[in-house]
Amino acid sequence: MGDALLWHRLQFAFTAVYHYVFPQLTMGLAPVIVFLRWRREDRLADFLTRVFAINFAFGVVTGFPMEFQFGTNWAGLARYAGDVIGQTLAMEGMFAFFLESIFLGVLLWSKPSPRQKLFASAALWAGSWLSAYFILATHAFTEHPQGFVKNGDKLQLDSLADLLLSRWAWTEVAHTLVAALVTGAFVLAAMGAYYTLSRKHEDVAKRLLAIGTTLGLAASLAVAFPTGDQQAKLVAHHQEPALAAMEGRFESGQMAGITLIGQPNVPQRRLDNPIRVPGALSFLAYGTFHGDVRGLSAFPEDEWPQNIELLYYAFHLMAGIGTLMIGIMSLAVLQRFRKKLEVLDARGTRPLLWALMLAFPLPYIANTAGWITAELGRQPWVIYGVLRTRDASSTNVHSGDVLFTLIGFCGLYLMLGLLFVFLIGREVMRGPVEVEGHG
Repeated sequence: MGDALLWHRLQFAFTAVYHYVFPQLTMGLAPVIVFLRWRREDRLADFLTRVFAINFAFGVVTGFPMEFQFGTNWAGLARYAGDVIGQTLAMEGMFAFFLESIFLGVLLWSKPSPRQKLFASAALWAGSWLSAYFILATHAFTEHPQGFVKNGDKLQLDSLADLLLSRWAWTEVAHTLVAALVTGAFVLAAMGAYYTLSRKHEDVAKRLLAIGTTLGLAASLAVAFPTGDQQAKLVAHHQEPALAAMEGRFESGQMAGITLIGQPNVPQRRLDNPIRVPGALSFLAYGTFHGDVRGLSAFPEDEWPQNIELLYYAFHLMAGIGTLMIGIMSLAVLQRFRKKLEVLDARGTRPLLWALMLAFPLPYIANTAGWITAELGRQPWVIYGVLRTRDASSTNVHSGDVLFTLIGFCGLYLMLGLLFVFLIGREVMRGPVEVEGHG
């Protein structure tokens, strides 16, 4: 059945991608719920809290297997770096997860006053984003390890501040949270468009469109600049082979261009049919058109990302969808500024509402492509420059065992997915109505 390492990687990739469908929406909705509580729009806030709760529950269920996989699939990583990454993972569970779950329970199963609802929603937001911070600080350590010392055959934590407050961690947190806001905004806009087109909950539909399009445009722009720009600069300075592979760049030189279209031809070390913007990559990476961006040929092949084609296409898919999302939200904001976005008979409104309703998968696809870019770009290292992926897996767990459990995960997650679609679809169809026990 082949190398067990391949199946270890595929299983973790599958569970991670599936899991991240859910927390990106909870992180994106949490500040919106607080804003609505502050404005005393409790009917809409209660509705979004129920949507939040469904996503939170499925995020918990799909997240637990990933924690166990550090022991079952990645024992080498756990033994070598567990004393470091275990700190942030434990802090996420002890502090952020319990904060989020406790106050979600307060909002769902008690009858707090409006002021208590605002406080509980703020705590929910804090727990949601704090959870992301600890997880992303752990991931940032694998991308640009800091705050550790080597002690024999393992790593030990040397500085918790360096681990939590590294520039890579802060940049990754900002980029990821803004991307989550994009997801939340597109979902809000999609629901608003659906209610408008079906002539349901028209007052709520107008509010959802207003919040979704405004937040969507602002967050889509912020994903590109400054957060995406800063993330790219970190890759350019610390992971040069990844940057070269992302752009399909094999040769070094100044005035490096950004590739708009092209197909990487790895056997012949070239990019076929390229269309580039001259000098743009040098400027974005180093702040000058004369910046020398090294190509893959400048590095030993055992330091190249292991799937250059997939990395290249994932990066360009992310960037292309990001540009498309900015365009959609710009048109929507313009139409709303003209006070025609909710007027079905206005010219261009109905097609735009259909576009908003059908566009909600775009941030999910872009975020997934972004994570694939980050993970493939770090290869062949599981901790960049410190521990190679081939040395991090569990050598006693064979390929047949991993494939068997992967098939099991696929079946289980298919059933979970169907249940999620049913529950979230029922909630959206019912809409923002008063529900007994939810205030």
